[in-house]
Amino acid sequence: SAVGLAAYGLFALSENSMVLSAAIFITLIGLIIYLHFVKIDQESLLVIGSLGIQVTSSYASGKESTTFIEMGQVKDVVINEAIHMQKVIYYLCILLQDPDDPQGISEVVPLFQSSKPRLDCLTEVYKSCQEILEQRKTAPQSS
Repeated sequence: SAVGLAAYGLFALSENSMVLSAAIFITLIGLIIYLHFVKIDQESLLVIGSLGIQVTSSYASGKESTTFIEMGQVKDVVINEAIHMQKVIYYLCILLQDPDDPQGISEVVPLFQSSKPRLDCLTEVYKSCQEILEQRKTAPQSS
């Protein structure tokens, strides 16, 4: 809207319709880029104990982005907390195991960054993930 107001102001001063047309065109291109690359409509998490974890983000334009993490890389799933703008926010994270140090963590992968679900929803997802991870740990390993 700021681009539109600035363009209308320039149009009023210069009385050149090309300025207004260019501003409208730039605004539309910006909106399309925003919808295609930035605006996430839906996030999902699929956990399969024998394979891994799939994280999918669906954008407003219909584009989907999928990330797969092999179960062998997953050390744990945790609920983390952070302070943001004078309030505490909670988010679900996957802790990836360090290949060099079995007790260490190589990376923290945050989940649901766009949807920001409430703590009670995160707790339900966390419990389900922990059940699957426990089944994987107690399952007999085949060689």
